[in-house]
Amino acid sequence: MKKAILLLEDGTIFEGTSFGATGEIIAEVVSNTSMTGYQEIITDPSYNSQLVTMTYPQIGNYGINDEDYESEKPRISGLIVREACEHPSNFRSTIPLGDWLADNNVIGIQDIDTRALVRHIRTKGAMLGVVSTLDFDTDSLSAKLKNAPGIVGADLVKNVSCTAPYKAEEGLWELGKGYAKEGDFKFKIGAYDFGIKRNILRYLYDRGMDVTVYPASTPYSDILADAPDALFLSNGPGDPAAVTYAIENIRNMVGKLPIFGICLGHQLLALALGGKTYKLKFGHRGANQPVKDMTTGKVEISSQNHGFAVDIDALGDDAVVTHINLNDNTVEGLRHKKHPLFSVQYHPEASAGPHDSEYLFDRFFDVIEQYKKDPRGFDWADIT
Repeated sequence: MKKAILLLEDGTIFEGTSFGATGEIIAEVVSNTSMTGYQEIITDPSYNSQLVTMTYPQIGNYGINDEDYESEKPRISGLIVREACEHPSNFRSTIPLGDWLADNNVIGIQDIDTRALVRHIRTKGAMLGVVSTLDFDTDSLSAKLKNAPGIVGADLVKNVSCTAPYKAEEGLWELGKGYAKEGDFKFKIGAYDFGIKRNILRYLYDRGMDVTVYPASTPYSDILADAPDALFLSNGPGDPAAVTYAIENIRNMVGKLPIFGICLGHQLLALALGGKTYKLKFGHRGANQPVKDMTTGKVEISSQNHGFAVDIDALGDDAVVTHINLNDNTVEGLRHKKHPLFSVQYHPEASAGPHDSEYLFDRFFDVIEQYKKDPRGFDWADIT
């Protein structure tokens, strides 16, 4: 077992062993509380430029398969676990986790006290860290950390967005059948790719939406020229305030067609409406976040992955808060009072996580349907 070290920017050191690729990487250290779904987490573009600590003690026990990808490759900077399973057992597994990470040049560190690490960043806040299998001199590693850029103000969307438009081509997965390939489309959707997860596209596809995905920097006029029935704003990594071009494009589309945003898309919509965002101390990441729907009073357990949040006091008079996080009362959803625009901070497409919130895709369908019947007479009272 090759030695590996994790050094946090506050000087805290964790020594362990290497799995996956060898080398050195600097990124923000965060945690995820999900017990399963590590393949989806590792390939989720929202985790770009982050060292992800899994709180579940053994990771990799069911291996990696050819279907559970949320993008075409791993997107995390590195993986931190208590124990990496070398001999997975699952009929869908094609390769062990460590081998897959090595093939994709992703560094992993194991045999450290992940409980102590997560308690530390929960108390001190998410911070930069360096994982190295090459350099074990703390002074040297500290100097590298001091010169590394932080997350605030960084446009990470450019690292993960597609470079050309493409069509969504599959629906939801079913055991023994795989992903659905026959769509019965009713609406045409334009989707901004800020780091979109594939399962979001599958849910839209499954609900009769013909989705064209556009690069994050696509001018709003180009999307409108394709005459979509609605616009979708995807999840993605980093500081939403840094993605100024997206904010401006969204602002120019407000009032022109229905809009639904998830995660980073939610934050960008809030900024386009004149709101503000801020960095959370340690973010919300995992599959067990409680969210309350303020309109119905119902509580749903949600999958989340974000380090920034919308400032509830800066939303202005045009937006209504529709959902809140019951752990810290942060904004988890909003809608425009007049226009057919709404968004949520969490992930209704799960993958990995609970399915409590998948009704939001049905709501998007209903909003589009009502708007097309009478654009000028759209009323939220008609939406269930």
